[in-house]
Amino acid sequence: MILHQAQVEQTVDRDERDRFIKELVVVRVRSTAHESPPASRGIEGARAPGVEDAEPVERDVPLAMIRKRSARLRSTVASVLLIHGYGQNRYIWHLPSRSFSNYLARAGFDVFNLDLRGHGRSRHLGARRPAHVTDFVREDVPAAIEEIRRISGPRPVYLIGHSLGGLVSYATAPTMGDAVGGIVTLGSPYLFTHGSRSLALLGRLMLTVDRRVPLGQGALPLSAWGEPFRFVRAFVESPIFPLPIRGFVPGSMETRVLTQHMSLAMDSGSITVLRNMFLDAAASRKSGHHMGSLFGYAERFEHLDLPLLVIAGTHDDLAPPASVKPAYDFSRSSDKTYRAFPRGHLDIVVGRDAPLTVWPLIEAWLKTRIRRAAARERDRLSA
Repeated sequence: MILHQAQVEQTVDRDERDRFIKELVVVRVRSTAHESPPASRGIEGARAPGVEDAEPVERDVPLAMIRKRSARLRSTVASVLLIHGYGQNRYIWHLPSRSFSNYLARAGFDVFNLDLRGHGRSRHLGARRPAHVTDFVREDVPAAIEEIRRISGPRPVYLIGHSLGGLVSYATAPTMGDAVGGIVTLGSPYLFTHGSRSLALLGRLMLTVDRRVPLGQGALPLSAWGEPFRFVRAFVESPIFPLPIRGFVPGSMETRVLTQHMSLAMDSGSITVLRNMFLDAAASRKSGHHMGSLFGYAERFEHLDLPLLVIAGTHDDLAPPASVKPAYDFSRSSDKTYRAFPRGHLDIVVGRDAPLTVWPLIEAWLKTRIRRAAARERDRLSA
């Protein structure tokens, strides 16, 4: 449902501006969850084995998307759904000074920028934090895709996910049939914590603390870092910064862009989801399963013959190439591409060089697959 439409003039990057049609789209998801007393819940926050008296509870979950199209073009070449990562929101794709969402809209795409439940505008509308990351896969993204096809036409939707948003894309695509045209991921750790001793150590520390002093089902207020960060940035980027994880390459983002990201794109992160991610990463190292908390979807993704573009940052300390590239390695797609850039976890999307390197790569990759799909359809109709 489209609630509001306006024509706006906004920045694409630096001094590049253009006019766009901006719409607020709200999707109502009928969500079913089993609620049991806190004492009956396991460490993951899910129903503990043997609990049979929990009653299913149905709720309407409102999800918000911002739709962007070029005001200069009469039609669009394809629909694109942008999916943010853990502890973030739609602003990772659209900062006032640098907007990948506007870049794609200017290039002719019908762009839908989603706030997953518990994040951004969806949270403001009343969508609670997820009980598990599978809520995004089973309900949020399928509902968004259905709404996109209803208002933008029944053509395939291309999924673009950053970090956890990429894993959600991997898991959702096999369930959607021909409604998905391809997948693009940036810094998405298919084997979570692989290649990062610091992240694995952090996970073990969190789980040890949680066993002794339960961390509960709350949220990490990551957005609180926004304003203070401008005062400590020089220290964070200096060689004497004591922590091995920054999330970006020092000097890769202008002060204004980085401050906007920390103030707008950083959101609340579910402690339950983070706990599940670390638990499943530990289980993955023992069992060899893939995709962390979404390991149950890995086999279907790996057998999926859908265009796939996997992008990694060689300096990414949250999702190093050792954790990202296995999605490409294990995929059996007949059309798969892997690219690595000398960037970190955040700057691979909004770094000063992203509009000159990463963004054009994604645009060209998408348009090539769209042309190929159109050619196959013409051949099918003429046969």
